Amino acid sequence: RLEQLAAEICLSGGKAAIIPADLSNESERQRVYTQVDAGYGRVDVLVNNAGMGWYGFGTDMPWTTASEILQVNVAAAVHFTLHFLKKMRSLGSGHIINIGSVSGSLPSQGVAVYGATKSFLDNFTTALYRELTGTRLHVSVVRAGPVLTEFCATAANLEGGLHLPTERMGVTPEKIATHIWKLIEHPRRVIYVPAWLAVTPYIENTFGWLIDRLGPLLLRRQSPRP
Repeated sequence: RLEQLAAEICLSGGKAAIIPADLSNESERQRVYTQVDAGYGRVDVLVNNAGMGWYGFGTDMPWTTASEILQVNVAAAVHFTLHFLKKMRSLGSGHIINIGSVSGSLPSQGVAVYGATKSFLDNFTTALYRELTGTRLHVSVVRAGPVLTEFCATAANLEGGLHLPTERMGVTPEKIATHIWKLIEHPRRVIYVPAWLAVTPYIENTFGWLIDRLGPLLLRRQSPRP
């Protein structure tokens, strides 16, 4: 699939190279950025898009799955960000875009670990953004809702995983890509895709008490508990 995508980019007049890697493995991440440094030298924009999820009762989640999610969603994003940000600083400019989620600001039943990783990315990105204010270095986070990719199906196929009820409400990858391109042209700290999801922090503050009561009921509809 990576080769097919690279071929499509090249046919459209662009340039693409693929470096398959297991981003949950630190040595694999080091191999990736070593190859990028050697092959390209300069990175103007880094999009930390790799992610892994799991939906279901937290008590049913295997530690091996939780550990892998933490490595891919948090460790890999931080590892690449810190490495390439230093390179960008030496060159005087650059933009790092972390793909977050509305679940980072709206804790939801069924995605305890995944949502926590996105909360981490929110905090991490905001802190760096404030450190770099006034420079030509930019750090942004995209708080997206569900996206119509294989992400949810892959999560559901993991041990103990379930299908996310909102996955059919997702936006297309093309829409996410369009908004990322606009973000590159006009850097900001945070964007929501779709834009109406900007209300999510207010939902938690206003209706958190109601979600506390409904959350377990909604999750039980997916996975009955004894």
